[in-house]
Amino acid sequence: MKLSQKIGPITSTSRLASILAFVLVIISAILSGCARNTEPISRTGFYFDTVIQITLYDTEDEAVLDGCFALAEKYENLFSATKEGSDVWNINHGNGETVTVSEETVKLLIWAADWANTTEGAIDFTIRPVSALWDFGSEGNAHVPNDAAIKEALSHVSYENIRFGVAPSDETGESVYRTVTLTDPAAAVDLGFIAKGYIADKMKEYLLSQGIESACISLGGNVLAIGEKPDGSPFRIGIQEPFAETGKTLKTIEIRDTSVVTSGIYERCFYDGDVLYHHILDTATGYPVDNELAGVTIICPSSAKADALSTACLCLGVEKGRKLLEAQKDVAYLFVTRDGVQYTSENFPQ
Repeated sequence: MKLSQKIGPITSTSRLASILAFVLVIISAILSGCARNTEPISRTGFYFDTVIQITLYDTEDEAVLDGCFALAEKYENLFSATKEGSDVWNINHGNGETVTVSEETVKLLIWAADWANTTEGAIDFTIRPVSALWDFGSEGNAHVPNDAAIKEALSHVSYENIRFGVAPSDETGESVYRTVTLTDPAAAVDLGFIAKGYIADKMKEYLLSQGIESACISLGGNVLAIGEKPDGSPFRIGIQEPFAETGKTLKTIEIRDTSVVTSGIYERCFYDGDVLYHHILDTATGYPVDNELAGVTIICPSSAKADALSTACLCLGVEKGRKLLEAQKDVAYLFVTRDGVQYTSENFPQ
């Protein structure tokens, strides 16, 4: 597989720098030009293999930020495929045995299965046996796996390999979906295509419960705005230009009370010779998706939905991706091809 455009070597160290720079672009866009009765409070951390930033505009209560980062810790302990002892880790190391997990973990897995079904497997949360071979999440360890190893790993990729069962709820004692079984002992799950969006939605839910009406949640390429700025102006979000210097925006958009999620082939990637390899994998081949798209940005009230759709469309390509979005009435989109051509929905902010 060879991609025609070479952009220079990208390492895992530079990826972290890119993430930090991307976050700074978002923060500077958000903070600019806003008169406030109170100064915003903000905190940064590293979760879900990315830099996260929470900024609150209508409170100076640091305890509210504490609550957000407690949620980040909670969900990393549930959804991380690499953190030993997490729900997903336990499922993947269950050797085909039934594993009891959090109700939220099952809920997210069911959503993931729905998206896999909707896209006819173009996105499949059981891709973990293949993605683990590529090792994009490790600093400096990403590499092209042996072709035979990829084919063997692909034989264990199918969202039909998962079964859900009931067990008593920890909170109510009622029977709820709490158990997960992988019918193929060599199968494994990875919720990376939807987890950050789900977590952003849960953080928003928490902040609203605390009376917060103006805030911005940034989880890597996932940005969720709560309300608007205290002076009534919108949040301004910069969209990274694919293959350009980190921090160079393709365009800046204005949003209120919605989520913006961008997926692209230009962040977690590396070169082997003249060939660029990125982390969005084709579930049919086990190699990076190879179509005309370089990046997809989705605007949607639900960050989880935006997260899933951005990845799905990047996998499907322009024609199939736009067809998938035709049925999504609450979605705006921007597609950017490798040649820089842009396709936008009529409702995408200009």
